Amino acid sequence: MNKPLIYFLCTGNSCRSQIADGFLRTLGGESYEVKSAGLEAHGLNPRAVQVMQEAGIDITNHTSDVIDPEILNRADYVITLCGHADEHCPIISNKNVVKWHWGFDDPAKATGTEGEIMDQFRNVRDAIKSRIEEFLSEGK
Repeated sequence: MNKPLIYFLCTGNSCRSQIADGFLRTLGGESYEVKSAGLEAHGLNPRAVQVMQEAGIDITNHTSDVIDPEILNRADYVITLCGHADEHCPIISNKNVVKWHWGFDDPAKATGTEGEIMDQFRNVRDAIKSRIEEFLSEGK
C-alpha cells in the first residue's frame, strides 16, 4: 500500500511549511510521505531550524523548494499554512486531493527583541505541532 503523500505549502518554504514537514516526518513515523514547498524558495530560516532543534527535531538538511506541479497533483493532502499560499496555490488537477488551509502567523515577520522574535517562532512551532498531532489522531 502506498503511503499518503502530504504536501505542505507556504509562501517561501522557509519557516511554517518546514516546521510542519519536520513534525509530521517525526511524529507520523513511516506512515506518510511528506514534502513541503513554497510559491517561492526563500531558503531555510535559521530561527526555524533553532526552534525545531529545541523540540528535538533536526531540519538542517531540509531544502527550500518551489512547488512542483507533479508532486502537487500526486498528493493525497495539500495543506497550505499561510493565506498567501492558500490564495495563490496553483490549480490542482487531481480531483481526489484533499486541500486544507491551516493558517498560522508568519514568525519571520515578528518584530522586537531577539527574545521576543524567538518566542513568536516557538509559539508558531507549538501551534503547528498541535495541529499535526490533531491530524494524526484523526487517523488521516
